[in-house]
Amino acid sequence: LQNGAVPGEQGKQEKSVKRGNWGNQIEFVLTSVGYAVGLGNVWRFPYLCYRNGGGAFMFPYFIMLVFCGIPLFFMELSFGQFASQGCLGVWRVSPMFKGVGYGMMVVSTYIGIYYNVVICIAFYYFFVSMTHVLPWTYCSNPWNTPDCVGVLDGNLSSRAALNITQLLNSTQKRTSPSEEYWRRYVLNLSDDIGNLGEVRLPLLGCLGVSWVVVFLCLIKGVKSSGKVVYFTATFPYVVLTILFVRGITLEGAVTGIMYYLTPQWDKILNAKVWGDAASQIFYSLGCAWGGLITMASYNKFNNNCYRDSIIISITNCATSVYAGFVIFSILGFMANHLGVDVSKVADHGPGLAFVAYPEALTLLPISPLWSVLFFFMLILLGLGTQFCLLETLVTAIVDEVGNEWIIRRKTFVTLGVAVAGFLLGVPLTTQAGIYWLLLMDNYAASFSLVVISCIMCVAIMYIYGHRNYFKDIEMMLGFPPPLFFQICWRFISPAIIFFILVFTVIQYRPISYNEYVYPTWAISIGFLMALSSVICIPIYAIYKVCRSEGDTLLERLKNATKASKDWGPALPEHRSGRYAPVFSPSTESHLEVQPLQPEKGQNEAAAASPMQGSNGSAHSQDSRL
Repeated sequence: LQNGAVPGEQGKQEKSVKRGNWGNQIEFVLTSVGYAVGLGNVWRFPYLCYRNGGGAFMFPYFIMLVFCGIPLFFMELSFGQFASQGCLGVWRVSPMFKGVGYGMMVVSTYIGIYYNVVICIAFYYFFVSMTHVLPWTYCSNPWNTPDCVGVLDGNLSSRAALNITQLLNSTQKRTSPSEEYWRRYVLNLSDDIGNLGEVRLPLLGCLGVSWVVVFLCLIKGVKSSGKVVYFTATFPYVVLTILFVRGITLEGAVTGIMYYLTPQWDKILNAKVWGDAASQIFYSLGCAWGGLITMASYNKFNNNCYRDSIIISITNCATSVYAGFVIFSILGFMANHLGVDVSKVADHGPGLAFVAYPEALTLLPISPLWSVLFFFMLILLGLGTQFCLLETLVTAIVDEVGNEWIIRRKTFVTLGVAVAGFLLGVPLTTQAGIYWLLLMDNYAASFSLVVISCIMCVAIMYIYGHRNYFKDIEMMLGFPPPLFFQICWRFISPAIIFFILVFTVIQYRPISYNEYVYPTWAISIGFLMALSSVICIPIYAIYKVCRSEGDTLLERLKNATKASKDWGPALPEHRSGRYAPVFSPSTESHLEVQPLQPEKGQNEAAAASPMQGSNGSAHSQDSRL
């Protein structure tokens, strides 16, 4: 197979068959929805919305969705689908930029490690909710302090007799039983990030459970995960709806929702609001993680990824808005019960998911039922994203090695990555684990994603060439990308990404957790994590230029950025036009198989014929086009 072009083609074709495809298009859409819709939609967006002007925040949010979110989403899907390769293989388009793919892998590794720890905490709360009385309902437990005041303890029952000032003072000083349960029992929080303490065995057990679940769902790659997403991507919407219906029937729910939605139009002129909107769209859709490229690479060549990108992006943003109603209706009810402003009980991140919302649930009749439902929803939202993060890493490794041996043993690669992820997650289950988790969340996947995405836009549009890329999409979809997307890809989206980068730098504040301020050495580790993904890009570029042919630096640069010979559609029957082995006038813009086979010789035709059966739908679509 090493000598001669025809056997090489043949080998590549067989590899594409073994790589597999989605069972049908719904599996891809559901997986992508599960990937994009994650914990951030529930615990970050509603808080950002109320903090940045309520309903007024929706305006910059949807503008950023249209001009940055959907175009970037479409670009990544079309990129992966055209080449049928993971986040490393696609860079045959311009080999010098393969470091971008390695950067995506590093980012996905970091996120995959800490994301599963959040899922394991949700598993823990899910299991402990299966009781008659939720353990964070009252202040009579061994871990509670004298400052603890529960909403059901009766301490506030005489609040009618208190005036407003005294009430506010008492509620500001109080610590809730749910907060003490979270800090003093679940985490047994240490006083410093460097003081790891002991491993919390219940959390370690739950971390093992969550990694086993992820591995079992990915044991056969997209063939098995494609079936699981029918449940994991749809059931959270059932739970959200149940919690929403329960929430709006409570006293004070309308106050909470009004707090969430009332527009403060003066805030629209604030740059921070626009920056937050752009950042939220960017991170929420999962751009530059490598997952979108990977998921799209399992699509059939002629799948309409333009339609898919619009459906998935809009579903993701609609879910965020819907989740805000669910969260704020219950928070409004709790604020009403305590007699305080909604802002006193609103929180975001782990504080919302594991402190504020669970406390509000204790006020409801049959509270364990609502708690079980809420944490089950969090688990499913997390798993949908986690599947894609793990598949991104496994696909990148398997595609890169690319031989028969590793393709047959893909399950073992998945197992190896899962075991490594579990072991790397163990430090996050110690008493200082939450400090490290938030450090990774704030630094490992923040500005590095923006840099990766910006370089990807520039590499495809300006190094490979926008005309080439538009022709590739026309060859794949049967129509060129709409003019709006062409303008966004070339000018608007890179400009917005650059704006996010500048905004992130200007708005930078050292991380803190409640009253705890991180020491300088910890923040330095955070910056090193952020740098570790970005640094892949220049290191690989220098390596590639040094290894390229050419007498002068300019010649080497040209050769390093030029698309490699095996760039293009993976299957021979799709390699028409400028990707055909021999150019022919009849194959200029048609996706037909017939003109290619005589040019490829009898061996190639024999190899291609089984393919028509295995990828029948794509083939018949080709003929129609």
